[in-house]
Amino acid sequence: MRLLLIRHGRTAANEKRLYCGATDLPLSENGRAELLTVKRRGILPAPDGFRAVTSGMKRCEETLMLLYGPLPHEQLPGLREMNFGAFEMRSYEELKDTPDYQAWISGDNEQNLTPGGESGVQMAARVKKTFDALLADRQDLLLVAHGGVIALILSWLFPEIPKNRYEWQPQPGGAVLCTLPEGGCASYRFLK
Repeated sequence: MRLLLIRHGRTAANEKRLYCGATDLPLSENGRAELLTVKRRGILPAPDGFRAVTSGMKRCEETLMLLYGPLPHEQLPGLREMNFGAFEMRSYEELKDTPDYQAWISGDNEQNLTPGGESGVQMAARVKKTFDALLADRQDLLLVAHGGVIALILSWLFPEIPKNRYEWQPQPGGAVLCTLPEGGCASYRFLK
């Protein structure tokens, strides 16, 4: 089984370093241009034989369209990024002195809920349920999703590799191709 994980292209929130999970933003102009460069370079496999899936958010839908054209696909909301609640579309600089933000980042922010949002644990459970159902089909899968979602999936598939969430995330518009043989050793490579 092949698994192609593509992180959506750059958005204005990425460029401004804002927390953005549940906010349904389109790609930025820079994000679109970067994706067209990826497409021209021909580093991504052809979609033939892949079941294509996105989180359904604008940035993922636009990424799939720019890279592959009007490819038939499914939208699975379980693959959305973490909902940062009251922290959505705000920066560290803007939040750093607020008590709610300090409470979230100073403790176990995997367990801690964001005000009006979700915890890392809740997000992981939602993604795992959706991803496990996709894996059960054992069909080649092309998934356009979010950095946090891709990081979780890679950490589950390769638990023996000591990488943190940010080390697993491809850059916006980046991709990882995994091979998941039944009963064999899984492998991955970042496509650049």
